[in-house]
Amino acid sequence: MKVVKNDTVLVISGNYKGKKGKVLKVFPKENRVIVEGVNFVKRHTRPTPKNQQGGIIEKEAPIHVSKLMVICPKCDTPSRIGRKVLEDKSRVRICKNCEEMIVSSS
Repeated sequence: MKVVKNDTVLVISGNYKGKKGKVLKVFPKENRVIVEGVNFVKRHTRPTPKNQQGGIIEKEAPIHVSKLMVICPKCDTPSRIGRKVLEDKSRVRICKNCEEMIVSSS
């Protein structure tokens, strides 16, 4: 999967088309990610010792990775992601538009 945590992504299809957000969590086995401010669902919760109030809580739900494009931090455009092997045999992600390395900021 070419999307990692802390990437800035653009939603390219669905109800949230055109929204940008930061990747909060990645689920590689399901090919899904949680993006900040995208795909809200309402969860009905009962009162517990941890949550005294209970009620309806809105939170982000996972969205499929095929609906997202990574925004390159150098050229600031949504782009496809490629991989390149450096001389020291390490792999890095590159932007297909500007050919710059994309470094994930953890």
